[in-house]
Amino acid sequence: MKAFPGRHLGLVCLSSGLLVMTQLQGGLSKSFGQANLTPSLIKTRHEGLKAQGTLFVLEGSPFLIIAGTIHYFRVPREYWKDRLLKLQACGFNTVTMYIPWNLHEPKRNQYHFTQNLDLQIFIMMASQVGLWVILCPGPYIGSDLDLGGLPSWLLQDPNMKLRTTYKGFTKAMSHYFDELIPRIKSLQFKNGGPIIAMQVENEYGSYNMDKKYLQYVKKALVKRGIDVLLMTADGGQELSSGHLKKVLSTLRLKDINKKTYETLFSIQGHSPILMTVYTASNPDVWGLPRSILDPHMLMKDVHEMLNLQFSVNFHMFHGGTNFGFMGGARLAESFLPVVTSYDYGGLLTENGDYTPEYFTFQEFFTSYLELPKTELPESQPKIAYKSLTVTHFISLWDLIPHLKEPFRSFKPVTMENPNVNSGNGQSYGYILYETVIFNGGVLTSRNHVQDRGQVFLDKKFLGILDHTNSQVIIPRKNGYKEYMTLSILVENQGRLASGKNLNKERKGLTGDIYLNNSPLRKFQIFSLEMSVNFMKRGIPNIWKPAIYQPQFQGPAFFLAFMYVFNHPKDTFIKLEGWTKGVVFINGRNLGRYWNKGPQETLYLPAPWLRPGTNEVILFEEFKPGLQIQFSDNPELGVIA
Repeated sequence: MKAFPGRHLGLVCLSSGLLVMTQLQGGLSKSFGQANLTPSLIKTRHEGLKAQGTLFVLEGSPFLIIAGTIHYFRVPREYWKDRLLKLQACGFNTVTMYIPWNLHEPKRNQYHFTQNLDLQIFIMMASQVGLWVILCPGPYIGSDLDLGGLPSWLLQDPNMKLRTTYKGFTKAMSHYFDELIPRIKSLQFKNGGPIIAMQVENEYGSYNMDKKYLQYVKKALVKRGIDVLLMTADGGQELSSGHLKKVLSTLRLKDINKKTYETLFSIQGHSPILMTVYTASNPDVWGLPRSILDPHMLMKDVHEMLNLQFSVNFHMFHGGTNFGFMGGARLAESFLPVVTSYDYGGLLTENGDYTPEYFTFQEFFTSYLELPKTELPESQPKIAYKSLTVTHFISLWDLIPHLKEPFRSFKPVTMENPNVNSGNGQSYGYILYETVIFNGGVLTSRNHVQDRGQVFLDKKFLGILDHTNSQVIIPRKNGYKEYMTLSILVENQGRLASGKNLNKERKGLTGDIYLNNSPLRKFQIFSLEMSVNFMKRGIPNIWKPAIYQPQFQGPAFFLAFMYVFNHPKDTFIKLEGWTKGVVFINGRNLGRYWNKGPQETLYLPAPWLRPGTNEVILFEEFKPGLQIQFSDNPELGVIA
């Protein structure tokens, strides 16, 4: 077996429990010298970041990458600088950021690069606080987002082949890159900006559906003016299939073993090692306990990697929140939708507070790399606001006549296909299918409900069709009725964020629904995407006074008013007694709640509140609670 130059090969067991081959040559020199390489101090720029032998060099000086991932789109813009300052103060020199296509182009040729999606401002803020930037522009980024950050309107093409050189995909990608790349090109290292490296796609080795695709993405970046070190990132088994010539392969700490390093050496020779995805945890999912790794093992891993001159990226340093419907899903033994919190066990909590591990790593990095200690930004103040009482409600059935004309179809169609949103279909939320039946029997989904359908007969709840239940009994009609209205309210709980089934990730009713083995026909379909515009201006003034009735069942919208004094503070909404639904603050979608846990509170950042009266609306699917409570601490569930 060949060895890395000047190093001996050995075996070390990291906290993942997997044997890895490492390079045992003693500790990292304390005079490594990368501490002064900050964007503000490098004035003359020629070489940029390079892989030179077994080290990274930046402008000719050795450079150890100590990076952390922050998703700007999961953090309120008003807190971007706070999170970046905390990253820098902990001893990190680089921020890794991913760019979600689906948020920047939610409709074809309609691009959003302002407010919380102003990535140029985020990149410039990183530079101002002394951080370099590694950028992951996609087009696919994973990141536990709906469809891995790809826009759902791509799936209107029945032949779509995502993440391939299929023309329908590359054409859309090219239009998007034409808008995106000019916004980041001027922020590259040689142009005086902080971007020192860029990732080509994301973990493509695990997908590997088109051998020409990665090269296509690389060329798309280069021909638009990208001129920084290019990288790929893959887990152990997928390293070869995700590799590109003249592009640096980096690693994800998953399924790594001795063979991984042998493969890495065979495909690119003597190279520095960057653990691009060193993860402290996994995202939490509805219905399972929280999952966080032992922080002591986390420190052991990092200490070991730095001793071996590995560069490392903490994924996530700070997770943030899956505001709205942005969260995706995982597929293990079952379908697992991601919760609203994206706390992820990072060194900062979901709301940006310091964890005990933050201080441990700050002490370690500043001592190990001989960095001066930086004054830490103060954490945002938090408050438990006074509980609210619901004042009004609207039943979904009362709202339906006030919605836009339904889409009519002989057969069920998926959420992506109704002629709504200027022809872009529906991306998120709920969709209501209604048809007429003339008798009862057995309603069967045959796995065509994606992901969770509530079944109603003449507005009366009967049962659930989802990934685990495929049948609901429909009562026989009363003798005096000619027909009955069957309604199926389907919730998109998040498209898969990864895996080879992305092309199948259409939502709503994805095929026929059968009553007594006969397919149902003649549907009218109502889109309930619950966009900001709808929540702010679309709900008509048909609210009814909410006198709490224990027998009342959803689905319905519930209204309360929250008074805040001059300086709003961060808080956490606690929904004891409520069942399942979504919270809107001043028309903005805060995220999902569900009493099955593990998450018990929703983070409400102060910038979402305004002095004076704030409107709080809950869309509750089943049974509402008596009040809306608040806490000054997050409650994210029991740790497994």
